[in-house]
Formats: sequence, C-alpha cells, structure tokens
Amino acid sequence: MVENDFITPKKIAELAADEFGTPIFDLDAFDIEVAPKDLISPSLLQAHHVIPLVRRSNRLFIGVSDPTNLVAIDEIKFHTGLSVDAVLVEEDKLTAALERFLDDSSDAFNDLEEEEGLDDLDVVDTKKTDDDSNVADGADDAPVVRFINQMLLSAIKKGASDLHFEPYEKSYRVRFRIDGVLQNMAKPPQALGPKLSARLKIMSNLDISERRIPQDGRIKLKISKTKAIDFRVNTLPTLFGEKIVLRILDPSSARMGIDALGYEDDQKQLYMAALERPQGMILVTGPTGSGKTVSLYTGLNILNQEGTNISTAEDPVEINLDGINQVNVNTKVGLDFAAALRSFLRQDPDIIMVGEIRDLETASIAIKAAQTGHMVMSTLHTNSAAETLTRMMNMGVPSFNLATTINLIIAQRLARRLCGNCKQPAEIPRDVLLKEGFTEDQLKDITVYKPVGCSNCNKGYKGRVGIYEVVRITPAISRIIMEEGNSIDLSKAFDKEGFNSLRKSGLVKVAKGITSLEEVNRVTTD
Repeated sequence: MVENDFITPKKIAELAADEFGTPIFDLDAFDIEVAPKDLISPSLLQAHHVIPLVRRSNRLFIGVSDPTNLVAIDEIKFHTGLSVDAVLVEEDKLTAALERFLDDSSDAFNDLEEEEGLDDLDVVDTKKTDDDSNVADGADDAPVVRFINQMLLSAIKKGASDLHFEPYEKSYRVRFRIDGVLQNMAKPPQALGPKLSARLKIMSNLDISERRIPQDGRIKLKISKTKAIDFRVNTLPTLFGEKIVLRILDPSSARMGIDALGYEDDQKQLYMAALERPQGMILVTGPTGSGKTVSLYTGLNILNQEGTNISTAEDPVEINLDGINQVNVNTKVGLDFAAALRSFLRQDPDIIMVGEIRDLETASIAIKAAQTGHMVMSTLHTNSAAETLTRMMNMGVPSFNLATTINLIIAQRLARRLCGNCKQPAEIPRDVLLKEGFTEDQLKDITVYKPVGCSNCNKGYKGRVGIYEVVRITPAISRIIMEEGNSIDLSKAFDKEGFNSLRKSGLVKVAKGITSLEEVNRVTTD
C-alpha cells in the first residue's frame, strides 16, 4: 500500500498504535549514537527488522514497525537476558535508522561483528607483492580484512564517490565523499594505519614495500555473481604514513541516459543536435568532480552503434564501455594525448574522445581531426563556456579554427538535490531574490525551498543534479571569436543569443524546487 502511495508509513503507524495500544516513537528526534551497540548482533537486527533504542537497568526498549512480531521480542529476550519492551516506530524511519546504526563504525575494531560475507568478499586478480613483511602479514588479520571490506561495501551502499584513508600523528580517520562533500565515517586506532594501507595495496596489486613514492592501482570487487565494482586507487606518502584515496567507478553512471543528467529541455535538444552532426567538436568544461566524464560517456553511449568506430584516449580509463576502443595514456612511455590522437587518425575513426586538452599540440591535432570529417569530444578545466574559448586562444589555437570547428560547449557543475521528504519553503524577501538574479516573471509563481534534514537524507540533501551552460556556436558568436573577443564579450553574446549561464540555469533549478539557493551560490558565481 505504501509503495503504491495509497497510504503513508506515518498513517499505518497511527492505525497500529490505536489498534494495539502502543505508543509511537519519533526516530527523527532520536540520536542513534546513544543506542546500545553491544547487545544484539547485526544479523539478528536485520532478520527481525528492529532497532535497540534505550537500556534502563534490566529493561531494553526496541523500535518495531510491526507490533505483532512477538517472535522478535522473544528471541531478543533470549539473546540478551533482558526484559524487552517494544515501541512502535514508522517503517520508513526504522529502515533508515537501522541502516545508519549498522553502518556506524566509529569503534569498528572494538566491536565489529563477524558478519557473513565480510571475511570473504571476492577481490578479482589480487596477489601479494611482498612475502617477508610483518605489515603484510598483519594486513591479512581478520579484523583488518573485515574493516576494509565493510568500508568498501558501506561506500557503495551510501552512494559515495570517493573513500579517503588518512593517517595523522595521533589519529586515523576514514572519510567518504557523498554528494560532493566529505564526511567522517570511522576512526580506527592510529596504530593500525600501516596494516590498513598494506591491505588496500595488496588488494590493488601494488608494491607494499614501497612507501616513498605515490602508486596507482585498481581494485575489482565482485559483490554478486552478476555485479562487480571497480575502484581506482592512489597512494600518497604523507608525514605520518600513506594516505590512500579510492575512487568508485560505477559503470551504471555512464548509462543513465541523458534525461537523468538534469539538462533543461532546450539544453538537451542542443546536445542531441550536436551529437547528430557528422563532424566538428563538442567541448565539456568544468572543475574536477563536476560530472564531465559522465556527460561525455552519455553522449558516447548514444553514438555507440554497430556502424560507428569510436576511439577514446583517457587518463586513466575510468569505466569500460563495450563497443568503444579505449586507450590509457601513459606519458612515461611516450603515449600522451597527442600521440594517441595521431594513432587514432590512422585507425579509420568516426568519433574520437580525448580525455582532456592540455596543450597546443593536442588542441591542434583535435582541431584538424574535427575539420577532416570526424566528431571530436573532449574536456577542459575552465569555469565557463566563454573561458573555454579564451583558454584555447591563449594556448595558441587560431581563432578562425575555433570559430569554424567547435559546434557546442557545455559548462557544468553538480549541485546537491533537496530531499523530497523534508524540504520546506524558505522565507526570503523579494528584493533579496531579485538581487540573487531572479526575474520579475519568475517571482510571480515561485516557491524557494530550504534543506531541513531527516533520516532519509544527508542534512537536507539526497543525490545530485547537473547545472549546465550549453552554448551552440552561432554566426554571431563566430564573428566575436574571429575578432578574438574576450570572455566578457563572449558572455554577453551568449546571453543575447538566449543561452542561460550556469548561474541562470541554477536559479531555474531553485525555482523548480530541485535544489536550494544556498547550494546554487556554493557551486556557481555571477
């Protein structure tokens, strides 16, 4: 009934409370950190879908969404030896609270349970690189293995993009980047830092005896018979040990489809029209972590047909795509972006993707490829579409080549989505909204929302959405490029042609209730 929106979990809880005479407890007002953690095994909590709340002397209060589940109460009585009282809670809040309770690993090495599956996750193609190291032996200790596996699974479950394992002089911490923001997840004992580093390096096929230089590796974690997750691993020698960062490479993010990325209808049409052109260049720009790779991969998936030859040069290849020829650049052996591009042109390509244009040589070859009948897609690290053009001019690319070759420029950012369960209207004065950039027409029918925070989200936000500036190179814009206009001139031309800036696109998302004004202010500027 809940799944089909016939009734809410809150209403079901109220009906159950009336029927069974059981009080309702609001889990949103409960600090999960104070719940007793040593009394009931995680497997038992998951099996009966209950959560421990408070222990008073020999009485234990547990949260349940089904007051008829007497088997759970009896079994918990048997395992704890305590008198158990059931308190009614809402089903959706119970699910979220139980997930947070089971994932809480601040004291992971003191009370980590031997949960089924944590000891024997299938890491593909692993091998030890050092036989006589005591640290390597310690890295195979059961608590170390279970803790690392728990962190990897928890990161996947929470939708994290990166994991940071960080040693300091008197502490060690693990942080996840969730929705673009780093959050503390665990603080294992500082003395176990070398064993954690060694375990991660063994899983990544890295040399555990080498702790003086950075290393790069990959972990392929098989989490089921049909699904595996790749992690890109980088180690960095710091003052108090090796910091290790893992980037989660989720192939599903590259196959989401253009409708899931957050383009407005007119922006989506511009992108699709550019992809349909037989030649020219599409540039995607933005800072690291702004979703450029996903935008490019989405376009490549649309173009990936049986009659098309697609080649990509990336540093490194993050996600494997069937039917596309992907090349890892390796500057140590002379295989840089420019060398890969030259080789592509002798491979009868239709579409070429260059991971990043960093220098004049790469830019020149990419421009020539786009001029000779190929579709070229690439990225740059600039802040806006206008700055992308001026950056390439500053590299030394002739302005007439830019004006005649580039079809489309996409500048983008990722903003956090407001949680649909708890967002609330924000009372912002009209004059403030006008100063922020809203027009009088927008203010006629607009509700600006603010984050609140609940058990289903992270401080009022859940997930992210793209904010885009999509610019098609029109004849008027081409003339300004030919005249070597600066970024201010180009921005004015984009506005005159009706292309929304990043700021304006962000305000559209605010007006639709997708994100908050403060979040748009965080990721965009005027």
